[in-house]
Amino acid sequence: MTETLIEFFKALAHESRLRIVGLLAQGERSVQELAALLDLKEPTVSHHLAILKAQELVTVRAEGTTRWHALDVSALEALSRRVLEPEGLAPAPAKAASWDEKVLEGFVDGEGRLTVIPASRRKRGVVLRWLMSPFEEGRRYAEAEVNAIIQARHPDSATLRRELIGHRMLAREAGVYWRLPEAGWNAGGAA
Repeated sequence: MTETLIEFFKALAHESRLRIVGLLAQGERSVQELAALLDLKEPTVSHHLAILKAQELVTVRAEGTTRWHALDVSALEALSRRVLEPEGLAPAPAKAASWDEKVLEGFVDGEGRLTVIPASRRKRGVVLRWLMSPFEEGRRYAEAEVNAIIQARHPDSATLRRELIGHRMLAREAGVYWRLPEAGWNAGGAA
């Protein structure tokens, strides 16, 4: 179905062909009439008609030496039905993964655990923002709670805790930690 649509839209992606379709929607026309109305040469009109005929948008009937061209409304209706029926619709493309999502795919396993701390500052920023997701704003955490949250994702809680503080994501005073506002985070090129 996708190929059919592409060819259909290619056929109509030319001003002269669109104008021909518009004129044929009003009634049958000969190549000579179309050429005069469009201020085109007859071979040019014939070329455009051949493209429209290949898409079955135009029918032709002979009357003596004149060939009459008409818009095939039933073909347009059939195409419309095929396109608009649910089984005829192409599936929506999958949402493209953001850069952050791609980075996390490379550093977080299927169980939601960090496999390695990235060396790149920008990638580390992505991982640190991900690590901050369980921390609630306005809540105070004991150091043991912070370690438990981090260790659920990676065993080196000391290094990651220092990173979170160093990137101004967590604050610490007298063994109590709290989440800082995201606007002040220095997480290596946050997107």
